[in-house]
Amino acid sequence: MTLTPIDRRFGFAWIGFGMAVAIHVLDEATHDFLAFYNPNARAIRARFPFLPFPTFTLESFVAALTIAITIFLCLSPFAFRGKRWARILAVPIALLAGIANAMGHTFSSIYYHRWMPGVYSSPLLLLAAIFLISTARSGRAEATNATAAH
Repeated sequence: MTLTPIDRRFGFAWIGFGMAVAIHVLDEATHDFLAFYNPNARAIRARFPFLPFPTFTLESFVAALTIAITIFLCLSPFAFRGKRWARILAVPIALLAGIANAMGHTFSSIYYHRWMPGVYSSPLLLLAAIFLISTARSGRAEATNATAAH
């Protein structure tokens, strides 16, 4: 099976997004993100008990995100094959873990008038998420056009 340029680009975008998330987690962990996150999670839970905001230790935070990133990267062969389900899955992951996450760090830095943990890697995360969505959607359009041509 030969990979089309569209599939290769989506596969590299998938890996690039996984690496950007890993860099972002490192940025958060080394700049004490949990000192900001945990008190806010407790306050949100106190006000809205139905929202399940967890709190973390540094070890559980890093371990959980390392497992998630590893699983994501282990799925990269499917991205390189241009699997439809991987393209569909890429969009909400990139929207939530990429764009919303990066914008949250950026806007909270503006709101609090200081650099928030994770803001340094947010531009990279944002660009990787946009590229992942773009390649996921372009592959769908390519597949739709190929099907219509037959």
